[in-house]
Amino acid sequence: MKATWILPDGREITAEVPAGHSLMEAAVSASIPGIIGECGGTMSCATCHVHVTDGWRDKVGGPSDFEDAMLDIVEGPRTEASRLSCQIEMSDALDGLVLKVPFE
Repeated sequence: MKATWILPDGREITAEVPAGHSLMEAAVSASIPGIIGECGGTMSCATCHVHVTDGWRDKVGGPSDFEDAMLDIVEGPRTEASRLSCQIEMSDALDGLVLKVPFE
């Protein structure tokens, strides 16, 4: 399965993401600029903030209440498309997912 990250300058990076892995883990493994994942996916740092592109939001779903609260402290603009990529798990339904990185 694949996911693509669109960087603020318009560059796109596509990487293989195994089922069950978080998109934060995949981004860190692929050295995606702007995705740090300082806390390792425990949802305590908000350094894996992404925007889910149109057409994918319904498939990805919305944030939990705790994730929503963490999104209040992200760098870069928070939008209705904002998610913490540590909370998005790759599945067959998300093959081809496209995420935007709001800042580097």
